[in-house]
Amino acid sequence: MDKKIPYKIYLEENELPTQWYNMRADMKKKPAPILNPGTHQPITVDELSPIFCEELAKQELDDTTPYIDIPQEIQDFYRMYRPSPLTRAYFLEKKLGTPAHIYYKFEGNNTSGSHKLNSAIAQAYYAKEQGLKGVTTETGAGQWGTALSMACSYFGLDCQVYMVKVSYEQKPFRREVMRTYGATVTPSPSMNTNVGRKMNEEFPGTTGSLGCAISEAVEAATTQEGYRYVLGSVLSQVLLHQSVIGLETKMALDKYGIKADTIIGCAGGGSNLGGLIAPFMGQMLRGEANYDIIAVEPASCPSLTRGVYAYDFCDTGKICPLAKMYTLGSSFIPSANHAGGLRYHGMSTIISELYDEKLITARSVEQTDVFKAAQLFARVEGILPAPESSHAIKVAIDEALKCKETGEEKNIVFGLTGTGYFDMVAYQQFNDGKMSDYIPTDEDLQKSISEMPKV
Repeated sequence: MDKKIPYKIYLEENELPTQWYNMRADMKKKPAPILNPGTHQPITVDELSPIFCEELAKQELDDTTPYIDIPQEIQDFYRMYRPSPLTRAYFLEKKLGTPAHIYYKFEGNNTSGSHKLNSAIAQAYYAKEQGLKGVTTETGAGQWGTALSMACSYFGLDCQVYMVKVSYEQKPFRREVMRTYGATVTPSPSMNTNVGRKMNEEFPGTTGSLGCAISEAVEAATTQEGYRYVLGSVLSQVLLHQSVIGLETKMALDKYGIKADTIIGCAGGGSNLGGLIAPFMGQMLRGEANYDIIAVEPASCPSLTRGVYAYDFCDTGKICPLAKMYTLGSSFIPSANHAGGLRYHGMSTIISELYDEKLITARSVEQTDVFKAAQLFARVEGILPAPESSHAIKVAIDEALKCKETGEEKNIVFGLTGTGYFDMVAYQQFNDGKMSDYIPTDEDLQKSISEMPKV
């Protein structure tokens, strides 16, 4: 062990970030504006406010303010579980026999089990400040729904969650955590909304998708007085809130004079990756430093590596604004793999623009390889990782093994977004040898891409 660098690098409570960092302010080429689905014109705060809380609508459209103050009540809540540790993976390094130094930022040290609580508490706070009765949302694997149910319970708000049907069935215990915190959880597509009924009619027996669950949640919010819709990923406001991850990570590295070489995050909608890389990307955008940043996505839902960069609906029901992003088409229904949080047809407009400018790279990995990496990590580092996080673990291992071949002592940092203790059905299938891989064909992707709007 390198005696200079401890296993876990902790920040002091008084070192917690007091401002979120907005990457868009430093981007010379801003992400394309989101469009009103009816007029195809850039959407305004007034047009977004019936869907989102007003303050969140302002944050969503703000691409000029670099730092935004974190309200004191949110800072106080963060202190329940932040700052989170940055851990040196000494045991993994030893197992791999690599000269690389591997670090992971662990976001699973709260009851929700993931990084999602960082934005959930912020969005619930602004809903409470606006005097709303409650909020609606979707959830894939359930981490976001769990986090939001906790945040709404804290502020006394009603919470209605539309959970992708395959995850609702695969992860009953995560569903019950949400209900314990007072949320109503409905499998999507449901028969409660017009969108849900239409999806069930068009795709009998469908396992659902995040895009469909988003449509149902938006419809539920806009048809109930005193409710707004909140989202756990994709949106720029969410990446803003998640910047606390990267800010803490950079501060911890700076404490020991460590310069990251490679930064790796799983990518479904972009919240974890965007939060982790925020201050590092800020340095790149300002010309102060350079990093190798890798987005890792499932081969079954490869929006960055096989999608198109174009305007598309953010939801399957085609009622949300249009965003220019890397997308597989809003009608794409991913296979029922176990990384539910990564089953989204599109990608954050920020991440999409950075990828298009080649400031970050992307890789897709297959499910069985991901779980092999997860199993290795669990055995040597003592944490059972979430399937989503394990995508980043897989590529971190790949990069460390490259260093073994070349002898380079690179500093590799990855985001461990959460724990996998509610994902035991997935681990059971892997352990029983019943897990399979699915990679969509070009024809599968072209079908949904051809149905995209012409903007």
